[in-house]
Amino acid sequence: MKKRVRFLLPVLVLLAILAAELPWETKEVPKRTEAAMEVHFIDVGQADCSLILLPNDKTMLIDAGNNDDGETVVDYLKACGVEQIDYLIGTHPHEDHIGGLDDVIESFPIGEIYMPKVQTNTKTFRDVLTAVKKKGLSVHSAKAGVVLSESPELSITMLAPNKDVYVEMNDYSAVVRITYQDTAFLFMGDAEKQSENEIREDVRADVLKIGHHGSSTSTSEKFLRRVNPEYVFIPCGKDNDYGHPHREIRNLLKQYDITTYRADADGTVVFASDGTTVWVVE
Repeated sequence: MKKRVRFLLPVLVLLAILAAELPWETKEVPKRTEAAMEVHFIDVGQADCSLILLPNDKTMLIDAGNNDDGETVVDYLKACGVEQIDYLIGTHPHEDHIGGLDDVIESFPIGEIYMPKVQTNTKTFRDVLTAVKKKGLSVHSAKAGVVLSESPELSITMLAPNKDVYVEMNDYSAVVRITYQDTAFLFMGDAEKQSENEIREDVRADVLKIGHHGSSTSTSEKFLRRVNPEYVFIPCGKDNDYGHPHREIRNLLKQYDITTYRADADGTVVFASDGTTVWVVE
């Protein structure tokens, strides 16, 4: 009996190691539904990434996390069955938003790419431009008034930036509103209060991807009342150095009794819409 125990122990240890390395044991499987439209707020910590599966069978990706998140984002998209990105949007050239874009561009056929007309002299930004060039693609200007889709059932429009020059890089952020029949989603990038004040179009939305990770520099009370969301998602990392989301924003969301999800507490969150109702996929 003692010899058998000595023999079994190494085998059990080996099996445990192999099981720990199996992808289906370690990676979360994306949640999918039969709804016509899904919005996946992918958990990339203190960064930003949103996958939108549109009701016209097209796909949109808004931002792609940090440089180190590229593989995670690509794997998640593939697990969702994504084979092509029809609309790829880099809201503004901060690393925590465009860091993984080059990996996405290299891994999928890309339709249209949109970024605001502002540049930075960083390796991250250069890597994105290199990936674009290698694919023979071009970058369209992300700005207010750009219409990506317009039909009675589905509308995708950019509401910002509204100017050519800003002091704060965050205010160059592409702001995207998607309406599907009677439901709407608003994606703010890192747009701050100046950009919010410049938006004159309808911003009402069932779901608000809050600006700048829940910083007090974004999401004024006036703007929040205009959006009047039922749900808010905050892309923030656990114990992040910025203190996001700031106390002012947490109190404001509580004051207006808005159901709030956070990447640091809830991980990846998936919303679904049938054109009439929006719900969280459990």
